[in-house]
Amino acid sequence: MKRIDGRSWDELRPVKITPGFQPFAEGSVLIEIGQTRVACTASIEDKVPPFLRGSGSGWVTAEYAMLPRATVTRTSRDFVQGRISGRNQEIQRLIGRSLRAVTDLSALGGRTFQVDCDVLQADGGTRTAAITGSYVALYLAMHNLANMGMISSIPFKCPVAAISAGIVHDNMFLDLCYDEDFNAGADFNIVMNGNGEFVEVQGTAEGKTYNKETLDSILSLSEKGINELFEYQKKALAAAGVRGMV
Repeated sequence: MKRIDGRSWDELRPVKITPGFQPFAEGSVLIEIGQTRVACTASIEDKVPPFLRGSGSGWVTAEYAMLPRATVTRTSRDFVQGRISGRNQEIQRLIGRSLRAVTDLSALGGRTFQVDCDVLQADGGTRTAAITGSYVALYLAMHNLANMGMISSIPFKCPVAAISAGIVHDNMFLDLCYDEDFNAGADFNIVMNGNGEFVEVQGTAEGKTYNKETLDSILSLSEKGINELFEYQKKALAAAGVRGMV
């Protein structure tokens, strides 16, 4: 089956990660994957949530939102609704879990790192793009903190990135755009760290169930795409003058 944009079944959309997108933030990037664009910014606060006070541990958390015209039709902002939508809440928790999974929280020195992910344009894979971009934004913030002597080293255990995949009309595709995701019989969001371990696997049979063999193939396909994303993360950090990547 030919894909809408002419890509091969195991090919990522064009990826671009621009560091310093919001210069007032301690760390920031604009990540573009195809037509999906997400601004990721990392801020530092010298406090932790109440449940961590006195523990000596730091914290990493995230917020996620979409601009009203990030999609074809306008979506009201959460504050107009008087509550965070269930979808946004679920995604920001996923981003926070993914970042904490690769962070040595005890090395943050009682600080909270807040990552804000704002979707400027959505064409599928916004949550996975947010995770991939957030790692770079958070790395830049930690790098700046280390340069000021406030922490002794970058408290990351390894990188983290995420990608979508799915089964569309019985065909397996990597990195779904919106039209592919909309027509998928099963869609997946996969988060992995740089050690080749899975942080989170989300797989939903939207219209058709799948077996273990299919799931194994999806995981292998996603691993290929995520390894490519790690290289884009490295390039973005190098462009910001950061050598190497944890």
